Amino acid sequence: MRHFTQTKLIYIYLLIDIVLLNFALVCIDVFNETVSLLDYHRQIDTDVNYIMHANLAWLITYVVITKQNLYLRDGLYNRVKRISSRTLFFVFVSLVIAELFLPKTFSRVFFFEYSMFFYVIKLLFYMALYLYLDFRRRRDLNINRALIIGVNDTSLKLKRLIDHNPVLGFKFIGFVSDYEVDGHKLLGNTSEIERIIQEQKIEMIFVSFSIFGKDRITKDYLKICNRLGVRMRFVPDNQRWLKSKANLESVGSIVLINPQEIPLDDLYSRLIKRTFDIFFSLMFILFVFSWLFPIIAFSIKLNSRGPIFFIQKRTGANNKPFCCLKFRSMYVNDDADKVQATKNDVRITPIGKFMRRTNIDELPQFLNVLIGQMSVVGPRPHMLEHTAEYSKLIDEYLVRHYVKPGVTGWAQINGFRGVTDELWKMEKRVEYDMEYIRNWSFWWDMKIVYSTTFNKKTYENAG
Repeated sequence: MRHFTQTKLIYIYLLIDIVLLNFALVCIDVFNETVSLLDYHRQIDTDVNYIMHANLAWLITYVVITKQNLYLRDGLYNRVKRISSRTLFFVFVSLVIAELFLPKTFSRVFFFEYSMFFYVIKLLFYMALYLYLDFRRRRDLNINRALIIGVNDTSLKLKRLIDHNPVLGFKFIGFVSDYEVDGHKLLGNTSEIERIIQEQKIEMIFVSFSIFGKDRITKDYLKICNRLGVRMRFVPDNQRWLKSKANLESVGSIVLINPQEIPLDDLYSRLIKRTFDIFFSLMFILFVFSWLFPIIAFSIKLNSRGPIFFIQKRTGANNKPFCCLKFRSMYVNDDADKVQATKNDVRITPIGKFMRRTNIDELPQFLNVLIGQMSVVGPRPHMLEHTAEYSKLIDEYLVRHYVKPGVTGWAQINGFRGVTDELWKMEKRVEYDMEYIRNWSFWWDMKIVYSTTFNKKTYENAG
């Protein structure tokens, strides 16, 4: 999932503001003759002071008015008002620090120039960001389609936050309730949840309830969501009774309970994993794939007619299909997207047998990793037909799509790969995938990467 909660947004916005502030400093420095930030021999003390002074003042500003650091109000006017008030406070704090601690040579002209430029680029950046995210949301591009079960003051507030904050990553689709509510069109009642999820292509459900009321929150919603691969959050109506705990999140001032919490729901864990994915895939593409590709491509073309790559639609994170890349290991045939390859499959070319046995056919998927569709480690992506088939036969099968699919995975290094001609083989694969998802750690990823190369089980059932 790509949506963010309040605490994580605060740190993201802080990082963006610091980058913009220092960008403003450098840009104004280029046109200023009295200050030279990069001239370490002529004005090192004064110039370092400018950088430290600006960043310290903005950190103080951010800490003092933290509650206003999120753009969780309606309309452009409120957004401009908040940015303006923070910039004015920043100017005030900066002048106080300069008066108390900086030398008299401190250039107030330079200070006002970069402050004004910082204010302008900050306005432009956040307006552009908001318009871009709003554009993506209106076209359902990488957005979680959300519905809310229950209509009360808290759920109505949550709807407003979602509608006016595209950065949260949701698109509100509608309410579901057993009671008619004036002024709010309902998608249906709670007995129709499963149908509504499938028809509306829902990816996130917020269940609003009273912790003191008679509403009975059972495991039924959770079972339905896990079976359909949909994420869910409970939204208690009695917000003031809740305190921050490990499985609590927040959107604005609304506290959410995450009953499906997994390690990769955490922004910092996802950032670590994504950083590794980019670094590892980039190094592989530059230093291995770059010279291996011409050899494999020539061998494939020499062996049989057809394209070098086999491109197949597979199920990715949040049940969204993507084009998975492989080196073509079969003769071109009409059943490639429907029928799994077996060990002695006559469709497999001679070079294809070697590639499948050594996993070389999977190497183009590092391109999928680099662009963010896959991860180096994760549950292996399956054909769309297999997703449709096994999601009806195995409970929580679609939970494996709560994270990005991987080039390699925990199930694969334990020998569960290849043809799944019997249901128990897929059940074991899902069992290992679920263990990985629920207990992920960066060092576990490192172990799987190592074992993929040196563990004999990784090559079992290949072919």
